[in-house]
Amino acid sequence: MKVLLVYPRYPATFWSFRHALKFVSRKAAYPPLGLLTVAAMLPQEWQKKLVDTNVTSLNDGDIEWADYVFISAMAVQRNSALDVIARCRQMGRKTVAGGPLFTTGYEEFADKVDHLVLGEAEATLPAFVSDLARGCAGHIYTPEGYPDISTTPVPQWQLINMRHYAAMSVQYSRGCPFDCEFCDITVLNGHRPRTKSKEQLLREFDALYELGWRGSVFVVDDNFIGNKKKLKAEILPAIASWMKEKKYPFTLFTQASVNLADDTELIEAMVQANFNSVFIGIETVNEDSLAECGKVQNRNRDLVEAVRKLQRHGLQVQGGFVLGFDSDPPSIFENIINFIQHSGIVTAMVGLLNAPPGTKLYQRLKREKRLVAMFSGDNTDCSTNLIPKMGYSTLVNGYRKVMETIYSHKEYYERIKTFLKEYRPPRIRISHFSLDHIKAFLKSLWLLGIKEKGRLLYWRLLTWTLFKRPRLFPLSVTLAIYGYHFRKVASSYFSPGSQGLKQGI
Repeated sequence: MKVLLVYPRYPATFWSFRHALKFVSRKAAYPPLGLLTVAAMLPQEWQKKLVDTNVTSLNDGDIEWADYVFISAMAVQRNSALDVIARCRQMGRKTVAGGPLFTTGYEEFADKVDHLVLGEAEATLPAFVSDLARGCAGHIYTPEGYPDISTTPVPQWQLINMRHYAAMSVQYSRGCPFDCEFCDITVLNGHRPRTKSKEQLLREFDALYELGWRGSVFVVDDNFIGNKKKLKAEILPAIASWMKEKKYPFTLFTQASVNLADDTELIEAMVQANFNSVFIGIETVNEDSLAECGKVQNRNRDLVEAVRKLQRHGLQVQGGFVLGFDSDPPSIFENIINFIQHSGIVTAMVGLLNAPPGTKLYQRLKREKRLVAMFSGDNTDCSTNLIPKMGYSTLVNGYRKVMETIYSHKEYYERIKTFLKEYRPPRIRISHFSLDHIKAFLKSLWLLGIKEKGRLLYWRLLTWTLFKRPRLFPLSVTLAIYGYHFRKVASSYFSPGSQGLKQGI
């Protein structure tokens, strides 16, 4: 059996870091971990080839070579996925599709894809492979419950060229104990966090290490701290010991809920394990909006102090923010700007409220007859699939104000300094510099220090960092490069006649 695994292309979004990646000569931020894991679950004797269209082209020869084409995608990759499916059908190749896009919207693809293997692969892929071997593969495979991931194999990273990516990825757990109205994580992965063993996770680290990877590793869990007890007792001590033994070859980053700030012991254990960054869903600074969406873990707390505590302990905080809740007051846009600037969250991902299929929000708005479009999967492109109570024009104009403010040169560089004043990373960390990092620095001097309008502010930032926080100079340059990416994407959304503003509702 010859199997081609295809990962569709992402559009240029804030999440893609596409413009920043050019500084380090990388083509994509992360590899397709889901497909790499699926590849490891398929029979060893099968021939496998993986094409990530974010880093290379999908040629007709690749499709002709295959007996079956496996496709995995998220909602934001829909258009590219449809193109891949159409090409396969035209060339007479069977398609097998799975992943979030197909799991939550399989009706759209029922007449386009030969085999839909939905849910988590551990639950549905074995039955499909067995039926395929017997010549009686079905059309749709749906899971019953959520599978145990303690036997999930090590991903087949040998199928990719690591040089194309800025970071590698591993997964420790699936599921989230919280129940935010707009989030589809619990729809896909359930409320009970299911975890891998420390031996499993270290085997994945070992595999990456033996393949020569040195640098960032994204622990992709939607909420890494879903099972705090196991993390503190087993997982983090094991990672810390492994890191020390291997001389800290990886820097780790992940996603977690804001209640991480309540547990100093857990924070310190993560830092000792060489985590240096965490993405947190702040969502909104309005208490009524937090109550509306069921974000209980964010309520009745000083969110700025929570962020600063994490920064002081050595974790950079990246933040997600949402505009367009029913309870949002007219002042929400200014309030979000003030919070982001005051907290020093440099990488602030702000988007419009959307209702992913299957979520509580989707069901509520369907009853209220307020769903008006297909879910794009990108909440930062000015599109929304719901009718906002404040009105779309008010929402998008406020959104434009937020983005043009927080990513303007002045506010952005000032926010970097606010963060660097607070940030206290441990000295155990070892930086793995390469020629690519030197090239990135030189490119930043040219693009940010000479070509861009805000060049004077860039030089002031570098000078300030050298005198005030010299040890953090590389991080300061990295964050400045991120800002270049954010400005480029925002410009594509908000410039006159841009595709973003045309999308509307």
